Amino acid sequence: MCEAVAPAPSTHPAPRHCVALLRLHLAAPSVAIAKQIHARALRAAGVPLSHPLLAKQLLFHLASIRAGVPPLRYAVAVLSRVLPDPDPFSLNTVLRIAASSERPRVALELHRRRLAPPDTHTYPPLLQACARLLSLRYGEGLHAEAAKNGLVALVFVKNSLVHLYGACGLFESAHRVFDEIPVLERNLVSWNSVMNGFASNGRPNEVLTIFREMLEVDLKPDGFTMVSVLTASAEIGALALGRRVHVSVEKVGLVRNTHVGNALIDLYAKCGGVEDARKVFEEMGMGRTVVSWTSLIVGLAGNGFGKDALELFCVMEREKLIPTEITMVGVLYACSHCGLVDDGLRYFNRMKEEYGIPPRIEHLGCMVDLLGRAGRVEEAYNYISTMPLEPNAVVWRTLLGACAMHKKLELGETAWARLVELDPGHSGDYVLLSNLYAAVGRWADVHVLRKTMVTHGVRKNPGHSLVELRNSVYEFVMGDRSHPESDQIYQMLAQIAERLRHQGYVPRTSNVLADIEEEEKETALNYHSERLAIAFALLKSLPGTAIRIVKNLRVCGDCHLVIKLISKVYDREIIVRDRSRFHYFKEGECSCKDYW
Repeated sequence: MCEAVAPAPSTHPAPRHCVALLRLHLAAPSVAIAKQIHARALRAAGVPLSHPLLAKQLLFHLASIRAGVPPLRYAVAVLSRVLPDPDPFSLNTVLRIAASSERPRVALELHRRRLAPPDTHTYPPLLQACARLLSLRYGEGLHAEAAKNGLVALVFVKNSLVHLYGACGLFESAHRVFDEIPVLERNLVSWNSVMNGFASNGRPNEVLTIFREMLEVDLKPDGFTMVSVLTASAEIGALALGRRVHVSVEKVGLVRNTHVGNALIDLYAKCGGVEDARKVFEEMGMGRTVVSWTSLIVGLAGNGFGKDALELFCVMEREKLIPTEITMVGVLYACSHCGLVDDGLRYFNRMKEEYGIPPRIEHLGCMVDLLGRAGRVEEAYNYISTMPLEPNAVVWRTLLGACAMHKKLELGETAWARLVELDPGHSGDYVLLSNLYAAVGRWADVHVLRKTMVTHGVRKNPGHSLVELRNSVYEFVMGDRSHPESDQIYQMLAQIAERLRHQGYVPRTSNVLADIEEEEKETALNYHSERLAIAFALLKSLPGTAIRIVKNLRVCGDCHLVIKLISKVYDREIIVRDRSRFHYFKEGECSCKDYW
């Protein structure tokens, strides 16, 4: 008697019917549909748990879900229970789901179990998980493993490595891997990954260089490309370049892309083009998100339009939109830079009580800045002493800055002592304390502190100013004579000084915190980097055009006065972005109302 042979699972009609149903719903996949079809296969059709065809299609269906949280738990259950010995396709599918979920570490845990041999699609999701976890060491191990397995040369593995190294701050390593990809094999992901690596690590010039190289190979940019380029343009304050990118965005049909719109708002805000930022915001219409509102609120606050920022926040509340932690940082920042202490305290309380946003160190730092700028330095210190989180170096540095501004020596030394413990060797802290000692006439302490800087190898970041003219960005430092037209620039400086004297200008030598003669102080003030940049712009730009300056340090009180007078005498609008905010100078006035 012959023994009956059971049909192979792949020939069973029920699994094929369920697979067809899963494929039918791929246009709108969901966990509910997957579970319904799965249950039908198991209960009604009697399909065995280990059926490979159904399991593969289930996992593929789950990986295709784009909205909401990826169904990681269900996918792992299918993998581990339905397929005790999964094939590479099934394992890679679950790795993809895990890497994009809220628990990317699961992907690495599955990899450690060595459930299936790696293939061409194994390493990209694993490297994505490492990038999200900032797990550089594990990622480097995967890099070595992929090389050992002969899979590292694949372009999508290289792209994932570029992304990993960029996310972990190793932009040079990211660029090195990018260079290993043959030019003809580089795709849009390759270019976007290397640009994003530079952009996220504060290397805007490299972003723009890579973008120019990309255009030379005739590759059409997408929204991710434009966001990186716009971010880089914003970083260096290159408004003219940003405007050209905006035109390109419109040409390639990305103007409705929400991420690009948000980046444009950020660009114009950081370049002092507040009206352009407003216009982009309005044109986004129904495409606006909370990020869009937040970008404009933060932009208005940073540009000195604190009351406008608060009014926009009220409109946002009327639209029933829920602010984020970053939104509230912008609101508190606006209050701080406008001297609205009571409003700031009220918004801080509302943030906790109405929106349930627990204060982060950034919010608490804004409150210290709010009180310190207003001269309520003792209150700021008491606030730090009682805050619910451990104050970090930024908070103590904010207090030290307020002490230097308001000549509070004892509290300043207290803040300095904490900074020495938390962040020793930070050059900015030495400068702030030195300025405080100089402001109260303790020159011996200034000299001791400067000798300490030399002994400990602490170097002060030199002040520099950037100005954009005719598609080029020019950089100046104090007393700079490296420019080929230095003679004309210094002649213009002398002319400016003469015209300002006729307006009653007297140099505020108290802003020169050095123990030198008055005449030397006047000379030092006249050669500050922002004045050189403005003199060059006056020489090279058409009368009546706005001048835009980006400075890496805070503008001193004397330069602030001088730029106000220049805006009046030369009938120019001058926009200066310093370390903490924008100053709009026009007709002898500044948008900050001398409160900065």
